[in-house]
This record gives sequence, structure tokens and C-alpha cells, in this order.
Amino acid sequence: MNVYPVCLINLHEKRCVVVGGGGVAERRVGALLACQARVIVISPTLTPGLRHWAETGKLTHVARSYRNGDLEGAFLCIAASNDRAVNEQVWREGSARGVLVNLVDDMTRSHFIVPAVVRRGDLTIAISTGGHSPALAARIKEELAALFGPEYEDLLQLLGALRPRLRAELSAQGRRAFADAVLGSDICSLLREGDRAGARARLEEILESIEEQG
Repeated sequence: MNVYPVCLINLHEKRCVVVGGGGVAERRVGALLACQARVIVISPTLTPGLRHWAETGKLTHVARSYRNGDLEGAFLCIAASNDRAVNEQVWREGSARGVLVNLVDDMTRSHFIVPAVVRRGDLTIAISTGGHSPALAARIKEELAALFGPEYEDLLQLLGALRPRLRAELSAQGRRAFADAVLGSDICSLLREGDRAGARARLEEILESIEEQG
């Protein structure tokens, strides 16, 4: 299956519906909450984790079974019910309303699939096997999580602060040279050691060096 990867943004402004209250639903809701999505869970029962999020106001719980019409105004929906007939009903309504739908038990009846994700602040690395092997995706996720540690969140913050200067002072070729120099430097090692000031100084040194080279 060919997939077109996208990263959805501004989900805090969108109604995101999850049908189901079990373990799969909890994992999907956790990923949505990590994106600050506005989540509505429709299910008579909830896992302890989902119940905690509902009680603390992180999601809205509709304590009943799914009904036709529940997707009115929704942007996306994840059908994670353990009843395939209910999931099929969600698919039909979502398709009719133009809602993005994911059926966790049927990739062929979905508009999108949910990849395994490694997050380091604003750095997002998504792994998809097109639904063929979630176990392989999980294994690759573990390897990438070890390779890209928490220091990459700090690095991205520092680079983001420098971005206006890079765009103003360097050509496209200069920006590529700067990126290559940063990735070949010891900045990540400094960040792993907690030396953020040293990492910031090293970035400045690299930027000045690239500027001198013209």
C-alpha cells in the first residue's frame, strides 16, 4: 500500500472523535493529546487511563455507545470499538460527512493509518510499514529512540532560535553547509552533558565560520 505521509497541525481547533474505550483507544487518545488535540471519546466504559484523562478535563467523555450523528462537526475519527459492526457504521458516517476516519481493525476501510512515532519536542519521526508489520515498526521505533535522544529537542530549539539569522545572512548553499557542520560537530555531545551554553556558543562559532567563507 502506497502512503502519503503528512503531519496534522492545529488539532486543538478541531473536533477529534474516538469511538471505543479500551486499550487501543487509550493509545490513540494518548497520541492525540500529545498533539494537544480536542478529543471526544464515545464509549459506555473507559480504561483507567482514559477515565483519568476525562476526570482531569483532558478529554470529553460521552458515556454511551456510538450513535449515527456523533461525527457531526468532526475533523477526524478513530474507530476503536471491539464491535466491527459499530466500526463499519462509523466508517459510513465519516465517509458521508467528509471526516477522516481510521478503523483500527481494517486498514482498507480507513483514510489514514497511525504510524509508530518518536518525539523529541518538535522533532517528529514517524515509522510506517503500510500496516504490514506493526512489530517491525515498533522495533525500528526503539532503535530510532536510542539514536535520537532528548538532546535533539534542545538542538532543535537552538536551531529554531537561529533560523531568522540563517535565512537573513546565509544563502541556501550556506544554510546547507551550516547544517552539515552542525551535524558533524560535538554539539549533541555537549547537550547530552547538559552544557546548553556551550552548545549555543559552538553554533555561533559554526555560523561565523560559514559567514566568513562567504
